[in-house]
Amino acid sequence: MSPSRVHRVRHWGATSCVMRDKVVESPDSHEPAEFRKTPRKAAASGWIGSALEYYDFFLYAQAAALVFPRIFFPSENPTVGIISSLATFGVGYVMRPIGALCLGHWADTHGRKYVLVGCMLMMGASTFLMGLLPTYNQVGLLAPALLLMLRLIQGFAVAGESTAASAMILEHAPFGRRGHYGSYVLQGIQAGQLMAAGAFLPISALLSPEAFVVWGWRIPFLFSAFVVVAGYLIRRRVDESPVFRAEAAHGELPRAPAIRVLREGWRNMVRVTIMALTGVIPIVVVTFGGVYATNPAYSNGFSTTTYLWISAVGNAVALLVIPFVGSLSDRIGRRPCFIVGAIGAGALVYPYLYSVHERNTVLAFTLSILLWGVIYQGCTATIPSFYPELFPSQTRATGVALSLNIGTMVTAFLPTVFAAVAPPGSDVVAIVGSATFGIMILAALAAVTAPETYRVHMNDLGLPGAIPVPHEEYMRIRAASA
Repeated sequence: MSPSRVHRVRHWGATSCVMRDKVVESPDSHEPAEFRKTPRKAAASGWIGSALEYYDFFLYAQAAALVFPRIFFPSENPTVGIISSLATFGVGYVMRPIGALCLGHWADTHGRKYVLVGCMLMMGASTFLMGLLPTYNQVGLLAPALLLMLRLIQGFAVAGESTAASAMILEHAPFGRRGHYGSYVLQGIQAGQLMAAGAFLPISALLSPEAFVVWGWRIPFLFSAFVVVAGYLIRRRVDESPVFRAEAAHGELPRAPAIRVLREGWRNMVRVTIMALTGVIPIVVVTFGGVYATNPAYSNGFSTTTYLWISAVGNAVALLVIPFVGSLSDRIGRRPCFIVGAIGAGALVYPYLYSVHERNTVLAFTLSILLWGVIYQGCTATIPSFYPELFPSQTRATGVALSLNIGTMVTAFLPTVFAAVAPPGSDVVAIVGSATFGIMILAALAAVTAPETYRVHMNDLGLPGAIPVPHEEYMRIRAASA
């Protein structure tokens, strides 16, 4: 075998063998050694699967801002319609802690792979059925009731998606490259958001506003039938995590991971829950921001097509930035990237909302790129590596899923809160901007208290007293694993 295909990497008395996309660690490396790693295959599967599943999930966010207040929640008072529509957006997140408990348990006890396949099927089917729903004018209260039921299924399914995908990729990744490979989960999620915005763009541009509201919005939802098939074929081919396979082979799978993580890892669960509040940024930019920019009640005058372009451009830039931030976190650590991203993004919310209030399209585009596309990715690109690294493998999926989805559930109701406390005619920039900045500061403080994880070996992650690899030795290992 030629030297170009095999590299020998010695670290802490250990040897790992890397051949193309097959990584085999030696038994004394503090890395999973019994089963080979396939990081590129896992990352590709995680990227594509997350993109397809979050395309489904974020379609609802777009529609909740642009269409649903008018066809599922009509009201003589436009503020009531807005609040009702955004409330159903938030209700989907109520199911996320329940889904996290069930799906996290399943991922820790039966495997990451099967959770990923099941989440894809549930998400795609519920989204497709949304495209077939009758409106309030056709069937009355049955319409919002059916919409709510399908949104609950979406919330249950998405609770296990990102955490199972992150755990899968993290446990396949070579030491020193976990941030880089893990960032592909987030990049896939971002691609899903971009696809969701892009799905509405040509329809809203080609159809009249009346046709878009009557039937045009249904087309992206019905497209989910193809998403289900594609996602299933992709997910079923990925290899199970080598960490999980080793635990299963030795009878070391946990029986009650939720109880165990609450007993042993509750501090990190609290940290992740608070850090997950950084999800307020997409809430402000996409969901509440869409209402603030386009709804006639706020009188800011943005067309649906223009605002979709603002969101789409920010997402497109983020798609390019995320892998670079993931790699940067492998060099300087997860905490610095997260903290700078959280504080910087929180501060930029003020001028972003001001640009919308002033109807300054060019400034809104520019700030969307800077806020959503660049600065905010400092914290989000580290999430797929930072959060799972805080927990040991036997409770990793459950610990991350529960804490992440509890925090996300809180942020999901913020559009409703913002619409209530900052109704048309109020100082939206000051009220929503200050609330968002305060939340981001709180998330940054939680990251300050978290242990740094990027130089800790896989088998030592989440364990008390885990010793990081010395920096010079770590950088040498990282360079050799490229």
